[in-house]
Amino acid sequence: MNILLVNHYAGSTRHGMEYRPYYLAREWVHAGHRVQILAASYSHVRISQPEMQLVTHDEIIDGIDYRWYSTPAYKGNGFGRVKNMLAFLWGVWKQRHLIAVEFKPDVVIASSTYPMDIWPARHIAKLAKAKLVFEVHDLWPLSPIELGGMSKWHPFILWVQMAEDYAYRQADIVVSMLPKAQQHMVSRGMDPSKFHYVPNGIDAQEWEHVEALPYDLGKTLAEVKQRGLPVVGYAGTHGLANALDTLLDAAKLAQGRFEVVLIGTGPDRDRLLQRLVDEKIANVTMLPAIPKSTIPAFLKIIDIAFIGLLPEPLFRFGISPNKLMDYMMAGKPIVMAIKAGNDPVAEAKCGFTVAPGNPEEIRDAILALVAMSPSEREAMGGSGKRFILAEQTYPVLAKKFIHAIESM
Repeated sequence: MNILLVNHYAGSTRHGMEYRPYYLAREWVHAGHRVQILAASYSHVRISQPEMQLVTHDEIIDGIDYRWYSTPAYKGNGFGRVKNMLAFLWGVWKQRHLIAVEFKPDVVIASSTYPMDIWPARHIAKLAKAKLVFEVHDLWPLSPIELGGMSKWHPFILWVQMAEDYAYRQADIVVSMLPKAQQHMVSRGMDPSKFHYVPNGIDAQEWEHVEALPYDLGKTLAEVKQRGLPVVGYAGTHGLANALDTLLDAAKLAQGRFEVVLIGTGPDRDRLLQRLVDEKIANVTMLPAIPKSTIPAFLKIIDIAFIGLLPEPLFRFGISPNKLMDYMMAGKPIVMAIKAGNDPVAEAKCGFTVAPGNPEEIRDAILALVAMSPSEREAMGGSGKRFILAEQTYPVLAKKFIHAIESM
């Protein structure tokens, strides 16, 4: 069938995040479907942006038809980002008849994180007599209200709320990456029978040929390993939400018992580095960000992986972090300091889940893993890898998504 995927922030292995649209589309193409992705020319999450000559630009990436719509660059979450959204939505809206006639979609998926793409997507689906899917990454407008502190009466929030409610009513099915979101969606007008859960996933092919770490970074990690202590690793953004202060507090409580290595960048990195100096935290090493392709090599070196988030009510709907799946695919036992509606670590039996914001509990969980033999830690990590391979590789998820569509 012909699948039209509307995703403002869609990327590729060439452009960077978001990867999910690319990986799902690639699997659908391999299965014999034709896929076109509609995306904005500028996204803050990409490493590189497509080159634009005209208002739209078409290209084929790994068998996927991409159409990029010219949108202005922006910084932060202010009016510049709203202008970027409006430019993309207007570009797709203007071409709704052309898309319906030229591509002839059998399925139209609205999947732009924000829900306003449901309006052009529904018109295209109606013109083409296609099925309409609403894919939910995050709950908007609940996310900017609960995480960003925006008023529910803010004009932007009212606009987003209109789109969310419309999407739940008009979509034939709703695909959610959040496992516990059904009740909220029903409260906004969704028929409960529309709900399908398809989480984020892993591209197992990327783990078959591990790319080596940069020389200087590999040398530093070798020096850390030579100290003879188990190594706890974290790879990702260094921001307030990632709760790395608590990990540093836990490390400080257990100097001489394990090493911690943080890899990445972010707004809090310089402040965290200064903490190491000011507080003489000698068992923490902070290293710069590395390419996504070398993350498996880093995870191969460490003994235990850490993931944490600040406590937020929004997590009651569940979590599906890509970082956690990388850890599981690497076969590492995990300490997860997150309170959420689901617990992937407990479900996969691949580590310990502790309360967020509690350095003593984090320390104790790490030390419990340190007390295990290497073979016991390997068995625990292996449980997580088996879970990911069985449930959350993109070939599995792509089939699950198609099954949801065919169930309409």
